[in-house]
Amino acid sequence: MRSYPSAVRQFAMAAAETLPATRHAQAHAYGRHAPPRRRVVVRLWLPITAIFWLLSPFPLLLAPLAYLAPPQFRPANPYAAVLAIGRLLTSLGGTVVHVDTPDALVSLRLF
Repeated sequence: MRSYPSAVRQFAMAAAETLPATRHAQAHAYGRHAPPRRRVVVRLWLPITAIFWLLSPFPLLLAPLAYLAPPQFRPANPYAAVLAIGRLLTSLGGTVVHVDTPDALVSLRLF
């Protein structure tokens, strides 16, 4: 293990030492024949592009309120800022996000 940095070597050794103890503790907690844990699978399809298109008139109507902000926080053109943020949000369509944990698998599909 000389080719790895010392932090990686110590982490690997610590993980190797704790792994059998954890499995042994789980076997005693559930009895000899513990039932396998089931993972929760959540799949969500979110139509965010359609939602953004439906809500898009509201930021355009509220853009003049940006002129009330202090000069250091105010955009040069509030309408251009609203349109740029809108382009960014509508470009999220087609994004797939997977979150994998030991207890659950969450899959988000943004369209």
